[in-house]
Amino acid sequence: MTHRRLLSIVLALLAAPVWSETPRAPTPSAKPHHLDEATARRHILVTLPQKPSRRLLSAGSTPRGYGAKAGYKTSARVKRMVGRLAKAYGLRTVDEWPIKALDVHCVVFELPGDRSIAEILALLARDPRVESAQQMGLFRVLAQRYDDPYFGLQHGIQSMQIEQAHLWARGEGVEIAVIDTGVDLTHPELEERIVDAEDFVDERSPSFTGDIHGTAVAGVIASTANNGIGIIGVAPAAKVLALKACWPQQNRSVAALCSSFTLAKAISFAILQRPDIVNHSLAGPPDALLSRLLSRASELGIIVISAADPAAPEGPGLRLNAPGDEILTTMPFGAYDFLSGSSLAAAHVSGLVALLLEHDRELSADQILAILRDTGGTSAQGVNGCLALARVRGSGSCPGPALAARRENSGPPRLRPASSGRGSAAVQGKIPSPW
Repeated sequence: MTHRRLLSIVLALLAAPVWSETPRAPTPSAKPHHLDEATARRHILVTLPQKPSRRLLSAGSTPRGYGAKAGYKTSARVKRMVGRLAKAYGLRTVDEWPIKALDVHCVVFELPGDRSIAEILALLARDPRVESAQQMGLFRVLAQRYDDPYFGLQHGIQSMQIEQAHLWARGEGVEIAVIDTGVDLTHPELEERIVDAEDFVDERSPSFTGDIHGTAVAGVIASTANNGIGIIGVAPAAKVLALKACWPQQNRSVAALCSSFTLAKAISFAILQRPDIVNHSLAGPPDALLSRLLSRASELGIIVISAADPAAPEGPGLRLNAPGDEILTTMPFGAYDFLSGSSLAAAHVSGLVALLLEHDRELSADQILAILRDTGGTSAQGVNGCLALARVRGSGSCPGPALAARRENSGPPRLRPASSGRGSAAVQGKIPSPW
């Protein structure tokens, strides 16, 4: 199979503000960990060379900090090295995790308040024992919740002509890793779609199924069709890996934070699972470790679709449009609501890419980019699933704009004024990653 180069689709909303061998997720712990920003900004990530070993049977970490379990088997040499580095530079070991995909051991160190992060990083960069050193990054999910729940038409599904596209593909056999907050695993739209769920933040605490953002993103991508309730997903036959790397900032909040460390754990797990697509609707600072991991994912043919802050610079000629305003989607505890934000635009694109891959597993990232651009992605109407599938099939026709518009305006009345529902998208197909 031809390796698909990394497809990093960076989506920014126009109409609304942004809101061992196979390591397993840690077992439950009594103390889930939630970082506050001030503490996280005193953390650094250090990687040490870790050659493959038969003793590395499972992934985990110390019970401190990020919530992974203790007891993974790593070499005594690496353990001694972690302790010596902490002592030499006056650091406190917070957490650690073996990243099998890169053959490194990743350690989170905390600096005392009187130490300069820049100074410590410069010293570590010259230390021959250290493979890499960087400051911990924090990332935010991109969504905004509307407080008045109601049921209505899925204008994003209609504008993309997904119903017509489903005549040819529904995402069958395609697996999508959603790296986000937790997901309501028992939601009637999602319980048959999720094939695995791993928690890299809270160690599968009860809060996992109550998280809003990840539930909403998964619902846009893969909600079950023809089950007599709720909504349909863009790829209703696709399978989802729900990988929690972000935690809500407050109880029942859409806003959430993720760190370089939790994201690295989730991405490295996804690499080992080899899904077809990785969706992470996040925005944050440049991050060397995450860039390396996503580059490794692209080498393995995994397509990565990322949302970014609308204020982020976008390359000329690489903009796409996707639905992102007032999107009806799944909420925890079997509910539904409307959300807006770049996150939902990214989810629509991930679902559409799943439809394309069902029909042709050999599609490269460049081919997908060309298809999305040429079938409305750069127009005011936005990406069109029916036209994209027809292009891949080499045959088939789609209803004209007039018919599509009539269908979008049919159905029960809206409880809010209708909006265009568009988000802008900048496609960075030749850039290693959004970080």
